[in-house]
Amino acid sequence: MGIDENVRPGGVLVQPGEPFGGLPVPLGVEPVSIRTMVGELTALYAPAVTRGPNPARSRGTVLLVPGFTGSKEDFLPLLPLLAARGWDTWAYSQRGQADSASPRNPLNYRLGEFATDLLEVADVIGDGSPVHIVGHSFGGLVARAAALRSPKLFADLTFLCSGPKCWSEEIREMSFVVRESGSLGLWEASNPDLVEIGAPPLTSRESFHRYRASQTSPDNLLGIIDILVTAPDTTEQLLNTGVRTLVAHGADDDAWPQQWQEIMARALGARYEVIEDAGHLPSEDNPGLTAAIFDSFWGAFPPATPGRAPLATHHAFQARPTQQSAFSY
Repeated sequence: MGIDENVRPGGVLVQPGEPFGGLPVPLGVEPVSIRTMVGELTALYAPAVTRGPNPARSRGTVLLVPGFTGSKEDFLPLLPLLAARGWDTWAYSQRGQADSASPRNPLNYRLGEFATDLLEVADVIGDGSPVHIVGHSFGGLVARAAALRSPKLFADLTFLCSGPKCWSEEIREMSFVVRESGSLGLWEASNPDLVEIGAPPLTSRESFHRYRASQTSPDNLLGIIDILVTAPDTTEQLLNTGVRTLVAHGADDDAWPQQWQEIMARALGARYEVIEDAGHLPSEDNPGLTAAIFDSFWGAFPPATPGRAPLATHHAFQARPTQQSAFSY
């Protein structure tokens, strides 16, 4: 299934897009853009592989949400693997990330605005049916906030290397670097070995991370830093929504305390998985095992019943102008 005017999910709200940053796009994955109230959010779409001697229908729709300093490209190795297992799989760059719409002012990057974007995207691609949503690191905070507002839109929620509450105040030091040197300055400060005199040439992925940092909105980074140090623990409220949850992280995840993640899983009564041979970005470090864990979780329950969830953020869309890392927290 390609991005065709008559068959693509979301109709005119989803349009063909362009690859970003020079990384190769796997066969079966298509760059697209999704029209939202903030502007065009860029995305990658991997239609479910349903061809073969016994063609099957898609098993459901999946939405992958990236973290701090990240983008949709963090999921490039994972997208075709999930599609091969029968899932219509989408990943998008959040506002201010990479080539997505980038409104000015850090006040446009509060948790509520990020959650609104997620709900709009999920509503478009799910076409009224609940969506399997995965939030990576900061993306988990966004997904949690969205689930608290519109739980009926969630078939379930997966926290990938994401914890229950804010980090320490130490991360605030990053905001001083961003204000002084911008988004690229933060990348350079975090990768001194790659920019020092005499350092070897950057690999293709390092070059991509550097370019992505240069295109990421400083206001996005400042807004997210503020969220990361002030976000409350809403685990109990999420439990009360009844949304099924999975908590998974890499065995070597060093960005969000693993103990926090395990405690959160217990509090939610969630399935808890440790992904071997992976750090903070299992979708790149061990995409095969990550895909298998997700597939097992999503496939353990009958498909969600279609039916448009009532959204406070659902609008009659009109034409809107397009607006224009190495951490991936």
